[in-house]
Amino acid sequence: MTLLELSIRVLGVVGVMLVLASLVFVGPRRLRETRADIRGRLRETGPVVAVLAGVLAMNSFIRDMSTDLSQLVGVRITSSIHGIEGAFVGQVQTVASPLLTAYFSNVYVYGYAFLMLFPLVAYLTVDDQRPIRELTVAYILNYGIGLVCYLAFIAYGPRNFMPDVVEPLLYTHWPRSQLLTSEINRNTNVFPSLHTSLSVTVALMAYRTRDAYPYWLPVAAFIAGSVAVSTMYLGIHWGTDVVAGLLLAAGSVVAAVRIRQFADRHDGAARDRFGELTDRLR
Repeated sequence: MTLLELSIRVLGVVGVMLVLASLVFVGPRRLRETRADIRGRLRETGPVVAVLAGVLAMNSFIRDMSTDLSQLVGVRITSSIHGIEGAFVGQVQTVASPLLTAYFSNVYVYGYAFLMLFPLVAYLTVDDQRPIRELTVAYILNYGIGLVCYLAFIAYGPRNFMPDVVEPLLYTHWPRSQLLTSEINRNTNVFPSLHTSLSVTVALMAYRTRDAYPYWLPVAAFIAGSVAVSTMYLGIHWGTDVVAGLLLAAGSVVAAVRIRQFADRHDGAARDRFGELTDRLR
């Protein structure tokens, strides 16, 4: 299986998951209403989504040179992380079984991708567009801060640092997945765990929007928790990376809400000044 074939497979599975989740959590009626007003909603959310796209493009560009750059400016912290938690990830893997490995491998790839994309669809369909703006800003902060950390800290995952203790279970279960992960990850990009931070960000936003989507909250929380555990179970991240990801998620959501509130106040003040000006000109 080539990278293209694997990518098509992942997109196909995640696409089916998005369609089913949209029907279950959003509902046909709300989807029809959104379709009728899609241009207006995209205009409102377009600028912040464009910034997110720019950050992702920059992240992809810098990632290609990040390894060499981090070797010049980064601090090596793998031994320090190991000194803090020792063989904790190895202990996590003592419960490994074929069924668990299959579950966490699929959650790490398919579940994570679905978790990132579905809220963008769900929040686009609600009349209040503040959640999608907050989520997008939180994504931007996660990726931006994560990229800085990957440049500043050189840390190898437990499967690389202590291969005699920790197995690369994702690759032993699904060897072809390395074609995909090698395109978006580097061996030294482990602190913090962005899989954890972005997944928990979605769960926190699900809590904030629980009135609009009450049944999405437990699903998002369960998948986010599974993703966080999968990063350790599969030997990709340390427990320290996961804790750092949790903190990054919480900080990103709090900051995103405050940024959105500041932007709303700024826009409101600008509209008030414009209204005063037009009243004087009448």
